[in-house]
Amino acid sequence: MKISVQAQDFNIGEEINALTRGRTDMGAVASFTGFVRDFHNGKSIHKMTLEHFPGMAEKQLGEIAKVAQGHWPLQGICIIHRFGPLLPGDQIVLVLTASAHRGAAFEAAQFIMDWLKTDAPFWKKEETSEGESWVAARSEDTHQKERWKKS
Repeated sequence: MKISVQAQDFNIGEEINALTRGRTDMGAVASFTGFVRDFHNGKSIHKMTLEHFPGMAEKQLGEIAKVAQGHWPLQGICIIHRFGPLLPGDQIVLVLTASAHRGAAFEAAQFIMDWLKTDAPFWKKEETSEGESWVAARSEDTHQKERWKKS
């Protein structure tokens, strides 16, 4: 399992290769990559700054990954989340899940992202032509997380 909270960008291909290198038991790797958009709530985004609680962020991402491992037969997980100033088009987050079968890989990746959006201690500040503002939690994200409690 790889958990990383970092300022520097990541290379998706390199991360997939690191996860699968020397493994012939993996039948599927699902990936999710989140990017900074250039708009939010009708406003043009010039920059986004992500802040986190060092140590706690890594611990919480690890806990989310452990929960996923308890629900699906996973053979590998990689979660990378960036912090610091980011521009539209920059990568923010990468989730990779590996399993013998695609269903488990897809579901686990979605589960991790849904829980990450609500439970990981990251805060986003957007810079627009109107100034800076913190991004509020979305009820839609909480709804996405809650659906996993039913399954």
